[in-house]
Amino acid sequence: MTDTPRIEVTIAAPPDQVWQALRDPDLIRRWHGWHFDGLDAEIRTIFVDDVTADADAHVLTAGGGDRFSLHPTERGTTVRVTRAPRGTDPEWAAYYDDITEGWITFLHQLRFGLERHGLAERTTVFLADLPARPLYALVPDLPATGERYSAELPTGDRVRGTVYARTDHQTFLTVDEFGDGLLAVAEKPGMLVLTAYGLDATAAADLERRWTAWAESVRTPENAQTR
Repeated sequence: MTDTPRIEVTIAAPPDQVWQALRDPDLIRRWHGWHFDGLDAEIRTIFVDDVTADADAHVLTAGGGDRFSLHPTERGTTVRVTRAPRGTDPEWAAYYDDITEGWITFLHQLRFGLERHGLAERTTVFLADLPARPLYALVPDLPATGERYSAELPTGDRVRGTVYARTDHQTFLTVDEFGDGLLAVAEKPGMLVLTAYGLDATAAADLERRWTAWAESVRTPENAQTR
């Protein structure tokens, strides 16, 4: 990657609506990251505290130097994240590429959540430290982006949906069975985020149980190798 990677995602929504999704903490938690006890504090650190925001220009610069800018297009709004130069924050230098991949995940979650669900409340499952081999096997032989797929996953889920997007290291799938949800599989840095909608507490707990059990089963020395 270059010293200042730039990530772009185009959302079918006007700039003012996308800007609100970057400024309202309650809306941010409906697309940023995944649910965990520190999510609200993380949102404040990135999007509220020590930030510079120009509402007229639709430009937001976080304290760490990452810059968000919105650009109107015929299709809606392009959200551009320009990373701070590598080495700007020595404390996070070792995780620079992982953070870049994280922004790719989160911007696709923003696009999906806003376009398909109006940033409704969601359920999330986050799994990290996943070896490459089972991640590759999770989404093998998919059709082209935009086409329908169906698969029986090693978690026991039979799923259908659309290949939503692909990047160098990530694959995004819509999942009909998860309330028109989104599965983000990041071969680098070895994680996945599953976003579901409309699940009650029992269904959400069962979903997390199945996927956590699968993750625990694949974290083996035999799987800790690349394809």
